[in-house]
Amino acid sequence: MHTTDDWITTPITMNLLRGALDLERTEQGLLPHRLPARARARNTDGQLAMAESQPSGVRLALRTRATALELDTLPTKRVYAGVPPRPDGVYDLLVDGRPAGRGSVAGGNTLTIDMTTGATGVEPGPVGTLRFAGLPEGAKDIEIWLPHNETTELVALRTNAPVEPAPDPGRRVWLHHGSSISHGSDAASPTTTWPALAASLGGVELVNLGLAGSALLDPFTAQALRDTPADLISLKIGINIVNADVMRLRAFGPAVHGFLDTVRDGHPTTPLLVVSPILCPIHEDTPGPSAPDFSHLPEGRLRFTAMGDPAERASGKLTLNTVRDELARIVGQRAADDPNLHYLDGRDLYGEADSAELPLPDDLHPDAATHRRIGERFAKLVFTDHGAFTG
Repeated sequence: MHTTDDWITTPITMNLLRGALDLERTEQGLLPHRLPARARARNTDGQLAMAESQPSGVRLALRTRATALELDTLPTKRVYAGVPPRPDGVYDLLVDGRPAGRGSVAGGNTLTIDMTTGATGVEPGPVGTLRFAGLPEGAKDIEIWLPHNETTELVALRTNAPVEPAPDPGRRVWLHHGSSISHGSDAASPTTTWPALAASLGGVELVNLGLAGSALLDPFTAQALRDTPADLISLKIGINIVNADVMRLRAFGPAVHGFLDTVRDGHPTTPLLVVSPILCPIHEDTPGPSAPDFSHLPEGRLRFTAMGDPAERASGKLTLNTVRDELARIVGQRAADDPNLHYLDGRDLYGEADSAELPLPDDLHPDAATHRRIGERFAKLVFTDHGAFTG
């Protein structure tokens, strides 16, 4: 029987991680980042800084004979003033590719956000421990997927047998960029976000640059995509442009072209899929911005509403239908010289019939069941049936 005296502490390094583009040393440990330091240095937006530090798709990947392990982490929990508390972030354990456990870490820092004023405050908290025991005997590959929606500093890894980096699985690397839906908002766990589900079904290695509230065609994000090795790339564009109300039609088209040009500078012939927004009824024909609707808080629910006026479309304000038309036009124009560029209408992933059956609970984000549907649809449309990533 193993005791804690038998346990081995293994330094956490990049060769034990997948899905992260950078690893920052902090006072407590190491913070995985999904944007490189160069991109972070050019960013001034707090929402993007928070989103990229939340490790959606980031996982520890180990080969070991250990039957028990502990991971010390320092999470940062988000609390929105006046909104019911969010559950603790979830860690998923996979053993030889199969689900084998799930856990959370208590404690940690608390980030309080007032959505009415934008004010924030951080209260420091203690490091916590995630523990998995009773693992199968013998050599095995272990993945620990970090919480997709909770900033997580890695402090220490302990096991009752030596660990080494899991071997390269030899699968194609899929690099995906999108909004909060791609980030995993309201998914049940990190392996059940729609990109993680689609990657599992498609047999590929995921690098998820879904950035909640922050898929805004930022040049530094395009540069990060350009510089990240990948065999397959997808870009889900549109909802944040509309609900943040950051540009008009005149600016949107050239911005999309510029974003694609930058990605193509690093990946000239890689299969590249542009995905337009899924159905979101509040913004189909009504421009942004969107804003929180606090009237449902007595029921324990936060919803969102569109603040724009449909008449403003005449002056170039964007709606989801306008965005889809423009993306289809741009991809069609460019595809004449770029046979590896493809387009997918997001309503093929979640459309009118899906909305009637599985409405967006807060009018903006899908729930866990809808993440599964979108992931399964994406895998079928894109990885099979002669889709853009068939191979």
